[in-house]
Amino acid sequence: MLLRYFYDEKLAQASYLVGCVATGEALVVDPMRNVTPYLRAAEKEGLRITHITETHIHADFVSGSRELAAATGATIYLSDMGDANWKYAYADEPNVILVREGDSWKVGNIKVDVLHTPGHTPEHISFMITDTAGADKPMGVFTGDFLFVGDVGRPDLLEEAAGYKGTKEIGARQQFQTVARFKSLPDYLQIWPGHGAGSACGKALGAIPSTTLGYEKLFNPAFAFEREDEFVRWLLDGQPEAPRYFAQMKKINKLGPPLTSTLPTPVNFDRATLDAVIEDGGQVFDLRNRGQFAFAHVPGSINVPTGNNTYVTYLGWLVDYERPVYILLPSVDAERETLADLRSIGIDYVPGYFSPEVLTHRTQALPVVTARELAKRLPQNGIVLVDVRGKSEFAERHIVGARHIPLGYLPEQMETLPRTSTIVTLCASGYRSQIAASLLQAAGFENVVALNEGAECWAKFLPTESGVAMDAVAA
Repeated sequence: MLLRYFYDEKLAQASYLVGCVATGEALVVDPMRNVTPYLRAAEKEGLRITHITETHIHADFVSGSRELAAATGATIYLSDMGDANWKYAYADEPNVILVREGDSWKVGNIKVDVLHTPGHTPEHISFMITDTAGADKPMGVFTGDFLFVGDVGRPDLLEEAAGYKGTKEIGARQQFQTVARFKSLPDYLQIWPGHGAGSACGKALGAIPSTTLGYEKLFNPAFAFEREDEFVRWLLDGQPEAPRYFAQMKKINKLGPPLTSTLPTPVNFDRATLDAVIEDGGQVFDLRNRGQFAFAHVPGSINVPTGNNTYVTYLGWLVDYERPVYILLPSVDAERETLADLRSIGIDYVPGYFSPEVLTHRTQALPVVTARELAKRLPQNGIVLVDVRGKSEFAERHIVGARHIPLGYLPEQMETLPRTSTIVTLCASGYRSQIAASLLQAAGFENVVALNEGAECWAKFLPTESGVAMDAVAA
C-alpha cells in the first residue's frame, strides 16, 4: 500500500492518494478541483487512478471528483446517506456509485469500508482502510470533516451558511453519537483528516497532518464529554463566522461542478475595458500587495492581496457569484495560478483580467496610518474605529470604543457608518484592515484610512479592553 498526502494551504484542505502497488490501482479521497497533482503523483508511482471518493458535500471548496474522473475514467463513490436535501444531483451518471454504511469495495488489495459519520453534515461518511495483502485489521480512517487533529467538524454550517434553520443542534447531537462510536474503535488506528489549521470547518484544528485515534481520545476535547448536552454546548460555542461562499460551495458540489475545460478562457483586457467595467459597477479585485495598492490603484477596485495564503477565503466572502468577476493580477505571469485559486472556490465567471501595466494614469491612493500616529490623532473629533476581526478575536481584546464589524459582513453594514467622519479600519495584522478600507473607499467613503499594523503594535499605543463583541453581526 502506498499513501500520498496533498495539502492546499490556501484552503487548509487535505486530500489523499492511496495506491495498491501490486495491481497498480489507486484511490483519491476528497480531491481538489486542480487535479494535476494527483495525475503527476500517480504517473510517478506507476499507478492508475481507478477510484475516486469524497466524504461529504463540501462547503469550503469545489470538489475535484468529476474533474478527476473525466481525466482518468475512474469510478466515483458518493454518499447515499442523509435526507433528501443532501443527495448528489449527478448520482445517476454512469461512472457514479452510491454507498452507504457497511458498504465496501476494493482498490487492488486495499479494502475500503464505509462508515456513516454524521454530525458535520447528515450525509458525511468516513473510510476505513485495510491493506489485505499484509493485514486482516484496518490501518486507519479517512475522517474528512468529522474528526480533525484536536477538534471535530462544526455542525452549524448548514444553518449558518446554507440557511437550513434548526439543523445545528441536531448535527451537534449526531456528532456526539459519532464520537461515541469512535471511542470503541482501536487506539492504534491512524486518523487522516480532511483539513488542518486555518480551516473554518472547525474552531481549533491542529496543524499536524495526521494523528492516531488513541491520541485524540487522550487530548481532543470532544472525547472528554460523557453527557450529550454538555458536548452540544461546547461544540456550538465559539465557532468562527461561516464564510458566505460556503452556501455556494454546497450548491455547486451537490449539483456537480462544471468541468474546467468547459469554462471560457479569460482575456487580457486593456485600461479602457477596466474603466468601462468600473463605470458599470462591475466587480474588480486588485490582487497586488498592500503597499502597491495603497500607493496607486484604480478608483472602485477592491484590494485582496495574494500574498496572504487565505486570500481566496476573503474573495469568497466578498464576491457576488451572480456577476462577472474581473481581477488585476499582481504580475503578468500570475494568470494561471490565480485562475486556479479562483476556480477552487467556484469563481468561474471571470471574463478577463488586467495586468499592472494598466495603472499608468487616473489612479488614487489609500491612506494608511501607524498605531503611533493613530494614538496621536484619535482624540480628535470625527474618527471612527472599525475593527474587522472575527468575534472571538474582538472579544479577547480590542481598542476601547472601536466599532466591531467582521470583514465579511462589512458590505451589508457599511451604510451604518457615517460618511462625514474619518473611518480607520483595523485588524490583527493590517491585512484585513486594508481590504476593508478598500471596500469602503470603492463604495464612495471619502475619508477612509487603514491601520497598517497589527494587534501587537496598536495594543502598545492605544487603550484596550476585553468583552463580548456587542456590535458584531451575528454569523
